[in-house]
Parts: sequence; structure tokens; C-alpha cells
Amino acid sequence: MPPRIVITGVGALSPNGLGREAFFDATARGISGIKTIRAFDPSGLSSRIAGELTGFEPAQWIDPKSIRHVSRVVPMCLAATDEALRDARLDPRSLSLAERRRTGVMLGSGGGAIEFSERMYELWYGGHLKQASVYSIPSGTIGTLASEISMAHDLRGFSHLISTGCTSSTDAIGYAYRNLQLGIADIVITGGADATITEGVMTGFCIMRIVSTAFNDRPEAASRPFSKDRDGFVLGEGAWMFVMEREETARARGAHIYAEVAGYGSTCDAHHRVRMDESGEEPARAMSLAMEEAGVEPTDVGYLSYHGTSTELNDRIETRAVKIAFGDHARRFPGSAVKSMIGHPQGACGAAGVAATLMAFRDGLLPPTINLDVPDPDCDLDYVPDAGRRASPRVAVCNTIAFGSKNSALVLRSLE
Repeated sequence: MPPRIVITGVGALSPNGLGREAFFDATARGISGIKTIRAFDPSGLSSRIAGELTGFEPAQWIDPKSIRHVSRVVPMCLAATDEALRDARLDPRSLSLAERRRTGVMLGSGGGAIEFSERMYELWYGGHLKQASVYSIPSGTIGTLASEISMAHDLRGFSHLISTGCTSSTDAIGYAYRNLQLGIADIVITGGADATITEGVMTGFCIMRIVSTAFNDRPEAASRPFSKDRDGFVLGEGAWMFVMEREETARARGAHIYAEVAGYGSTCDAHHRVRMDESGEEPARAMSLAMEEAGVEPTDVGYLSYHGTSTELNDRIETRAVKIAFGDHARRFPGSAVKSMIGHPQGACGAAGVAATLMAFRDGLLPPTINLDVPDPDCDLDYVPDAGRRASPRVAVCNTIAFGSKNSALVLRSLE
């Protein structure tokens, strides 16, 4: 039997709550973190809202002299990682060199340091070269995010970043799970982070006409997964990080275990740059592969973390995929979309869904899908509308879907 791989630490920076417990509390109560954009003047855009972090002070997590040399997502990663390590009662600096060489970082991010690159290009092309960072190139690469975590904690194992669009953090957690199972590492810091609320990114999404424009005056109501009156997704940001390790080592040091990562599946529609194949067969197969690896039947699953983008096509196809993967059981168990409260944090969204699922396991409370006022007739499953629900699922599936026809899913299992 392969070793059980468990999550022992959680850290979160979310638009609706800074810190794990703040995120858990706001998510359980259905509190939205979506507001008018503050990072830049959005008045010239058709969509002027986002799930933006407020109140976060980067200087607490990075040398003030270094702030201008890195993307704002870096201190977000460091803060969420630090919280996850504290939660797991793990101080990397107390580990021996041999142990640190077997502690890896596997991070997921869709946009990476794009915010930093936009700032540097503005300086370059605006004729302000002396104000640009000497680290413009290395700090602008996406892989640097994982390196910053490794350097902050002197971790000598692999330091990788997976960027597969909106499945990035799901894939990162899946790869961390694989590496731990294979004995390549003993501990892995994993999860996802993205901070792409920039004028350039928002302009691009407005050009694509896939972001919400009808709720600029009511930002908290804009993200409406599975609702008939939705009009597009809402961009978000944040960082959700985890400590993963083998069950036996976690128990030996008395760590609290949130859940087991029991299965991972990933497929590709091979269909289109941005549009999903309407059959829903490949996202269904990703969920089925994850369940097969976990050794669970569809009827064992008690909760589903939906990708739930709040776009008509994706919501409808994801609902169809769930019906394919779960058959008759699809109508008998609940699921919800945390994006209704935090927007779409791009490559970090899978990690956000995992964190919300861990909350459901720990607290016996399923997060709601808020703003589900007028259900879409084509989205007719139980999405836990509007208010959290008391339940104690033992097995959950966390589903994600990405541009480029990618689909990835994880199975989490409670060991309590």
C-alpha cells in the first residue's frame, strides 16, 4: 500500500479574510470580498470590480528594501506559507541540512509575477530606466515565486512552480502528493498564489468580454455561479498554502491532520484555447480518475468543490461533467463554489477550494454558493445556495478547469 499523504498546515490570504481563521469564518458565513478595484483607476474599463486583498501589509513579510524588486504576490506567498508552517508546528530552520534537502516547494500560479513585469515595462517604455529594478528579468519570471519560498526558509529540496492556468494549484498539490508517495521528498510546501489585478490583465479580460460588467455598483453581488442572471466572472487574487507530508511522520510529531489527499486526476479536452468542449467528458474523466486512484466510489463522495466560474458556458458544462462522473448520485450530494465570495484568483483557485473543503471537514459546515438567486435551469444540482449548511462529509472532490482545455481534480478524505 502506498503511504497516506496528509495536510497538516493551512495558510490563507483571501479577499474575504486575511489569515486562515478569517478566511474560514467569512467563507462559512457567505461574506463576499469583492469590491471596486483600488490597485489602479478602473474608471475606463467596462468591469471595475475584483476580489482584491485589503489590509495586507507586504512589509511585514519581506525586507522593505526588497519590496520594489519583487512582485506583490511574493509577500503574499511568504505570509500564507509562514502561517501554514506555524499551523503544522514545523520550523524549517530547526531541521537538519539532510531534512531540509528533503523538503520541497511545489507552487501553482497562473499569472505569477505579471504584476511586477507590467510595472517594469511601464518604467522602461516611459523612459524611467533608473527607477526600474535591477532584478527586472529574474523577478519577472514565474518560477521565482517558488524560489522565494525556498530561500526564505532555507529549503534545499526541489523548488518548482506549475503554471497550467486555472488548474495550476490543483496540479501543484497533485504533484506534491505524487512526490511524497514516491519518496522523493518527506515534506512539501504546496498550494497556489496569484495577484493579477492589474490594468493590463483587466483590460485583456474586458476585451474578451468574459468578466462581469452588470454589477459595478454592487460588487458583492457580481460573482453568481450557476445563477441565470450571471454575466461573467470576477477576477480575484490571494494565496492559499499547505504543508503536506506522510501520515506516519505527521502523527509521530503530533501534528493536527486536516485530511488525506487520496487521489489526483488530470485530462485535456484538446479542444480550444478558451472554450470547453461542451460534452463535459474530459472534466468528468479527471474527477473519475481521481476517485479511482483514491479507491472511492462516486456514492462515497459527500461534497464537491466546484470550479464555478460564474460564466454561462463553464457552469453549464461543469454541471454536465458532474452528472457524467457521478451518475444518479450527482443529485444526492451537495457542492459549492467559493468563487462566489472571492472571485476567480486564477491559478490559485484550486488551492482556495481545497482550503474551503478542509474547513468543511474540520468544522462540519459546508461553504455556500452566494448570489444564487435565480437558478439556471441547466444548472440543477445542489450548490448549497446562499447559506452554509451543517454536514460532515468524509470524502470530497475538488474540481478545476482551465484555459487550454485543461481539467484537474483532487480527492480529499477525512481521517477523523
